[in-house]
Amino acid sequence: MADNDGQWERGLIEKLASEALKEQKRARRWGIFWKLLTFGYITVVIVLALDFKGGGDSKGGKHTALVEIAGVIGPGTDASAEKVASALQAAFKDKNTQGVVLRINSPGGSPVQSQSIYDEMKRLRLKYPEIPLYVVVEDLCASGGYYVAAAADRIYVAKGSIVGSIGVRMDGFGVTGLMEKLGVERRLITAGKNKAMLDPFLPQDESHKQIIAGLIGEIHDQFIAAVREGRGKRLKETPDMFSGLIWSGAKSVELGLADALGGLEYVAREVIKAEDIVDYTQKDNIAEKFARRFGAGAMGSLLEFAARSGLVVR
Repeated sequence: MADNDGQWERGLIEKLASEALKEQKRARRWGIFWKLLTFGYITVVIVLALDFKGGGDSKGGKHTALVEIAGVIGPGTDASAEKVASALQAAFKDKNTQGVVLRINSPGGSPVQSQSIYDEMKRLRLKYPEIPLYVVVEDLCASGGYYVAAAADRIYVAKGSIVGSIGVRMDGFGVTGLMEKLGVERRLITAGKNKAMLDPFLPQDESHKQIIAGLIGEIHDQFIAAVREGRGKRLKETPDMFSGLIWSGAKSVELGLADALGGLEYVAREVIKAEDIVDYTQKDNIAEKFARRFGAGAMGSLLEFAARSGLVVR
């Protein structure tokens, strides 16, 4: 009987000790979780504070204002009309701005967005006639990128820059042959005879093709008119200038598509005469940066840690 009592007591002690160890591990995991959460919160606060010290801080001195267009021009991008226009407005509004440089490295994009930026550049030059507006081309200034550039007072390029592509395109595809091979039947009901225009699952209709050709032709004419307005007598038109071809920076100067060779620092120092450069480019706010860089991946890691630690919310 004494032996049974002793075994029972030892079992109870072992069970209590095991539970105590489990509780310690659980508490330790909770501690790690809250430390990580606190660290993340502090990091976000610090980055947010630094983010508020970003572009547009002129520090009270005369300067050259910089606005960047990098990548595809389109809604929701870093080179959207909304962001570029907002940056240009802030740059012109600053009383210490001696000149504005729009630095472009873009293959183009939305004609509507490009036209909106073009119009805003023209408006700001009329509102602030004493502040010049220049474009500096880096690697690429094509299509919609050049549409924007044409609104500047002068365009500076590098010898090897790619400039031009004054044209409009609309992409699509057709899979009717593939559907026939797979035995797939297309069933479509529309109200309006042109509602299914450019449907990739239907054979191309010649009348629809002509309608689209007319549409992009109209947009092309608007593009050409903007280039002619912006470049004026400097433009040395050739038969293929508006055909969608591209040229080197050096050749674009010869054709009057650009004015001279030069980079950002050169224009700020030698043309605007204000070496200090202040960046007014509209950058993503901290929430957008955090969401894009970490997003679902960070949340997934956090949930995985919580699950492994027994912290799952049910």
